[in-house]
Amino acid sequence: MKSIQALRERRDALAKNLNNLLENHPGEKWTDVQQTAYDDGMREIDTISAEIQRHEGLMARLAADALNGDTDGLRNAVTRTPGAHSESTAGVRAYLMGGLNALSQEDLASLRERQTPDIRAAMSTTTGSEGGYTVATEYYRQLTEAMKLYGGIRQVARTIRTGTGAAMNFPAADATAEEGEIVGQNGPVNKADTSFENLSLEVYKYSSKSIAIPFELIQDGMFDIDAYIQALLAMRIGRITSRHFMVGSGNKQPMGLITAAQVGETLVAGASIDYDALIDLEHSVDPVYRARPNVGWMLNDKTLRDVRKIKDENKRPIFVPGYEQGNPGGAPDRLLNRPIHIVQEMPDVAPDALPIAFGDFGSYFIREVMDLTIFRMTDSAFTLNGQVGFVAFNRQGGNLIDVGGAVKTLKMGPVAG
Repeated sequence: MKSIQALRERRDALAKNLNNLLENHPGEKWTDVQQTAYDDGMREIDTISAEIQRHEGLMARLAADALNGDTDGLRNAVTRTPGAHSESTAGVRAYLMGGLNALSQEDLASLRERQTPDIRAAMSTTTGSEGGYTVATEYYRQLTEAMKLYGGIRQVARTIRTGTGAAMNFPAADATAEEGEIVGQNGPVNKADTSFENLSLEVYKYSSKSIAIPFELIQDGMFDIDAYIQALLAMRIGRITSRHFMVGSGNKQPMGLITAAQVGETLVAGASIDYDALIDLEHSVDPVYRARPNVGWMLNDKTLRDVRKIKDENKRPIFVPGYEQGNPGGAPDRLLNRPIHIVQEMPDVAPDALPIAFGDFGSYFIREVMDLTIFRMTDSAFTLNGQVGFVAFNRQGGNLIDVGGAVKTLKMGPVAG
């Protein structure tokens, strides 16, 4: 079996070949010979990409198995390496294994400094718990990096971190139609008021739901309990926040990107996505926004499968595979020469659905309150089963901070007939 690095290198080589093929055969130079070579290369890239995804998805699968009671795989994956943990994660580990009584005086002092009044209030009213542990900044940053694996929106949105959940408003104005004027000498200046509105970036309290761990694992010195908890938190909180950041209603949950964005192109009943529709969607976004660095396409993998088959007026594919993605000198997958962001929470192609977005995704703000708090529960519901329970709370929010149309969506037509 090839290593994942060898697979990536082979995929990158194929993608570079296809990039060269497209660049060297513009317009009428693109013939059936080039199309056959392109199709063969894409098939091999798809095969290799599928194998890479199987490698990269192993940890997520192990975490999912653990949720169903099979912890062997995840336990082996998070076997502790002595000396590999920082001081901040050592405090988390001590708390998870033994509660507040297991913390040193230095760790306890640091914990009290990180606790906010609402966390202290929750600690005093949580039945059967040993108090809440507010993790250090480093541990929280590690968690947010892990959560990126569960939501493509986090890769391109603008993330801001705050110490509290206080209300945060952004003044916004649509000044795209405003302009100045020429005035004569000593002439009066005309009045032009701009209408402002406030866009709020509220946060909502998310729970990991309860996590039960057998006594035997907690007592196992080689079991990396903080990495295990972090993997489950990343999966559970990462999944629900990623979904809300895309399609959240804004009613007692974040306002999703697709919910907030304007529709830029609407297809007629029964029409399929084609080259013209994508061009129209792209140009529905003002050129000022199209020039920004975070501009690209957003769709799920199922929709991409269909879009990849679209060709331009010269019968050349409009999809170009990327190579060495994430590395200097590399290139992402591109559609009409714009980067593609795969976000599985995007809607599928269906009547009246919004399956594709285009624009500056940096206009979507994700707000994270850095007060991730873990409670260790030792009540009878867990003890009788030979377990210790854990639950974590964290506050996050999101909204599209834009009124001028930085992101537009493609809307499918209604059912034909």
